[in-house]
Amino acid sequence: MWVMLNNSFLSIVENMNNPEELLVRARVKGDIERVFNDASVFEDVAADYKYRAFVDRQTVQNEISKQVEGINYYNFKGSISKEEQERHDAYIQVWSALLRIQK
Repeated sequence: MWVMLNNSFLSIVENMNNPEELLVRARVKGDIERVFNDASVFEDVAADYKYRAFVDRQTVQNEISKQVEGINYYNFKGSISKEEQERHDAYIQVWSALLRIQK
């Protein structure tokens, strides 16, 4: 699952060694901690997502639910901080690519 928040982009998949946990992955340092404060983040420089943390499923569910509850904007792209221009631009590229497949 990809989760695009206005301050964090996460890829969340099952931990292949422990189905009770999920592997939360990010490409930007700090993105995981913005959502999962207590996560023990490690780096895998050989992986496509450099930053990673194993988080139990219930914690992931609770924290993602909090993110949904905290939505207080009418335009997602406009909610991205002006200090995060690179994130904004990357999200615009994703938005544009998905617009192209809209029927």
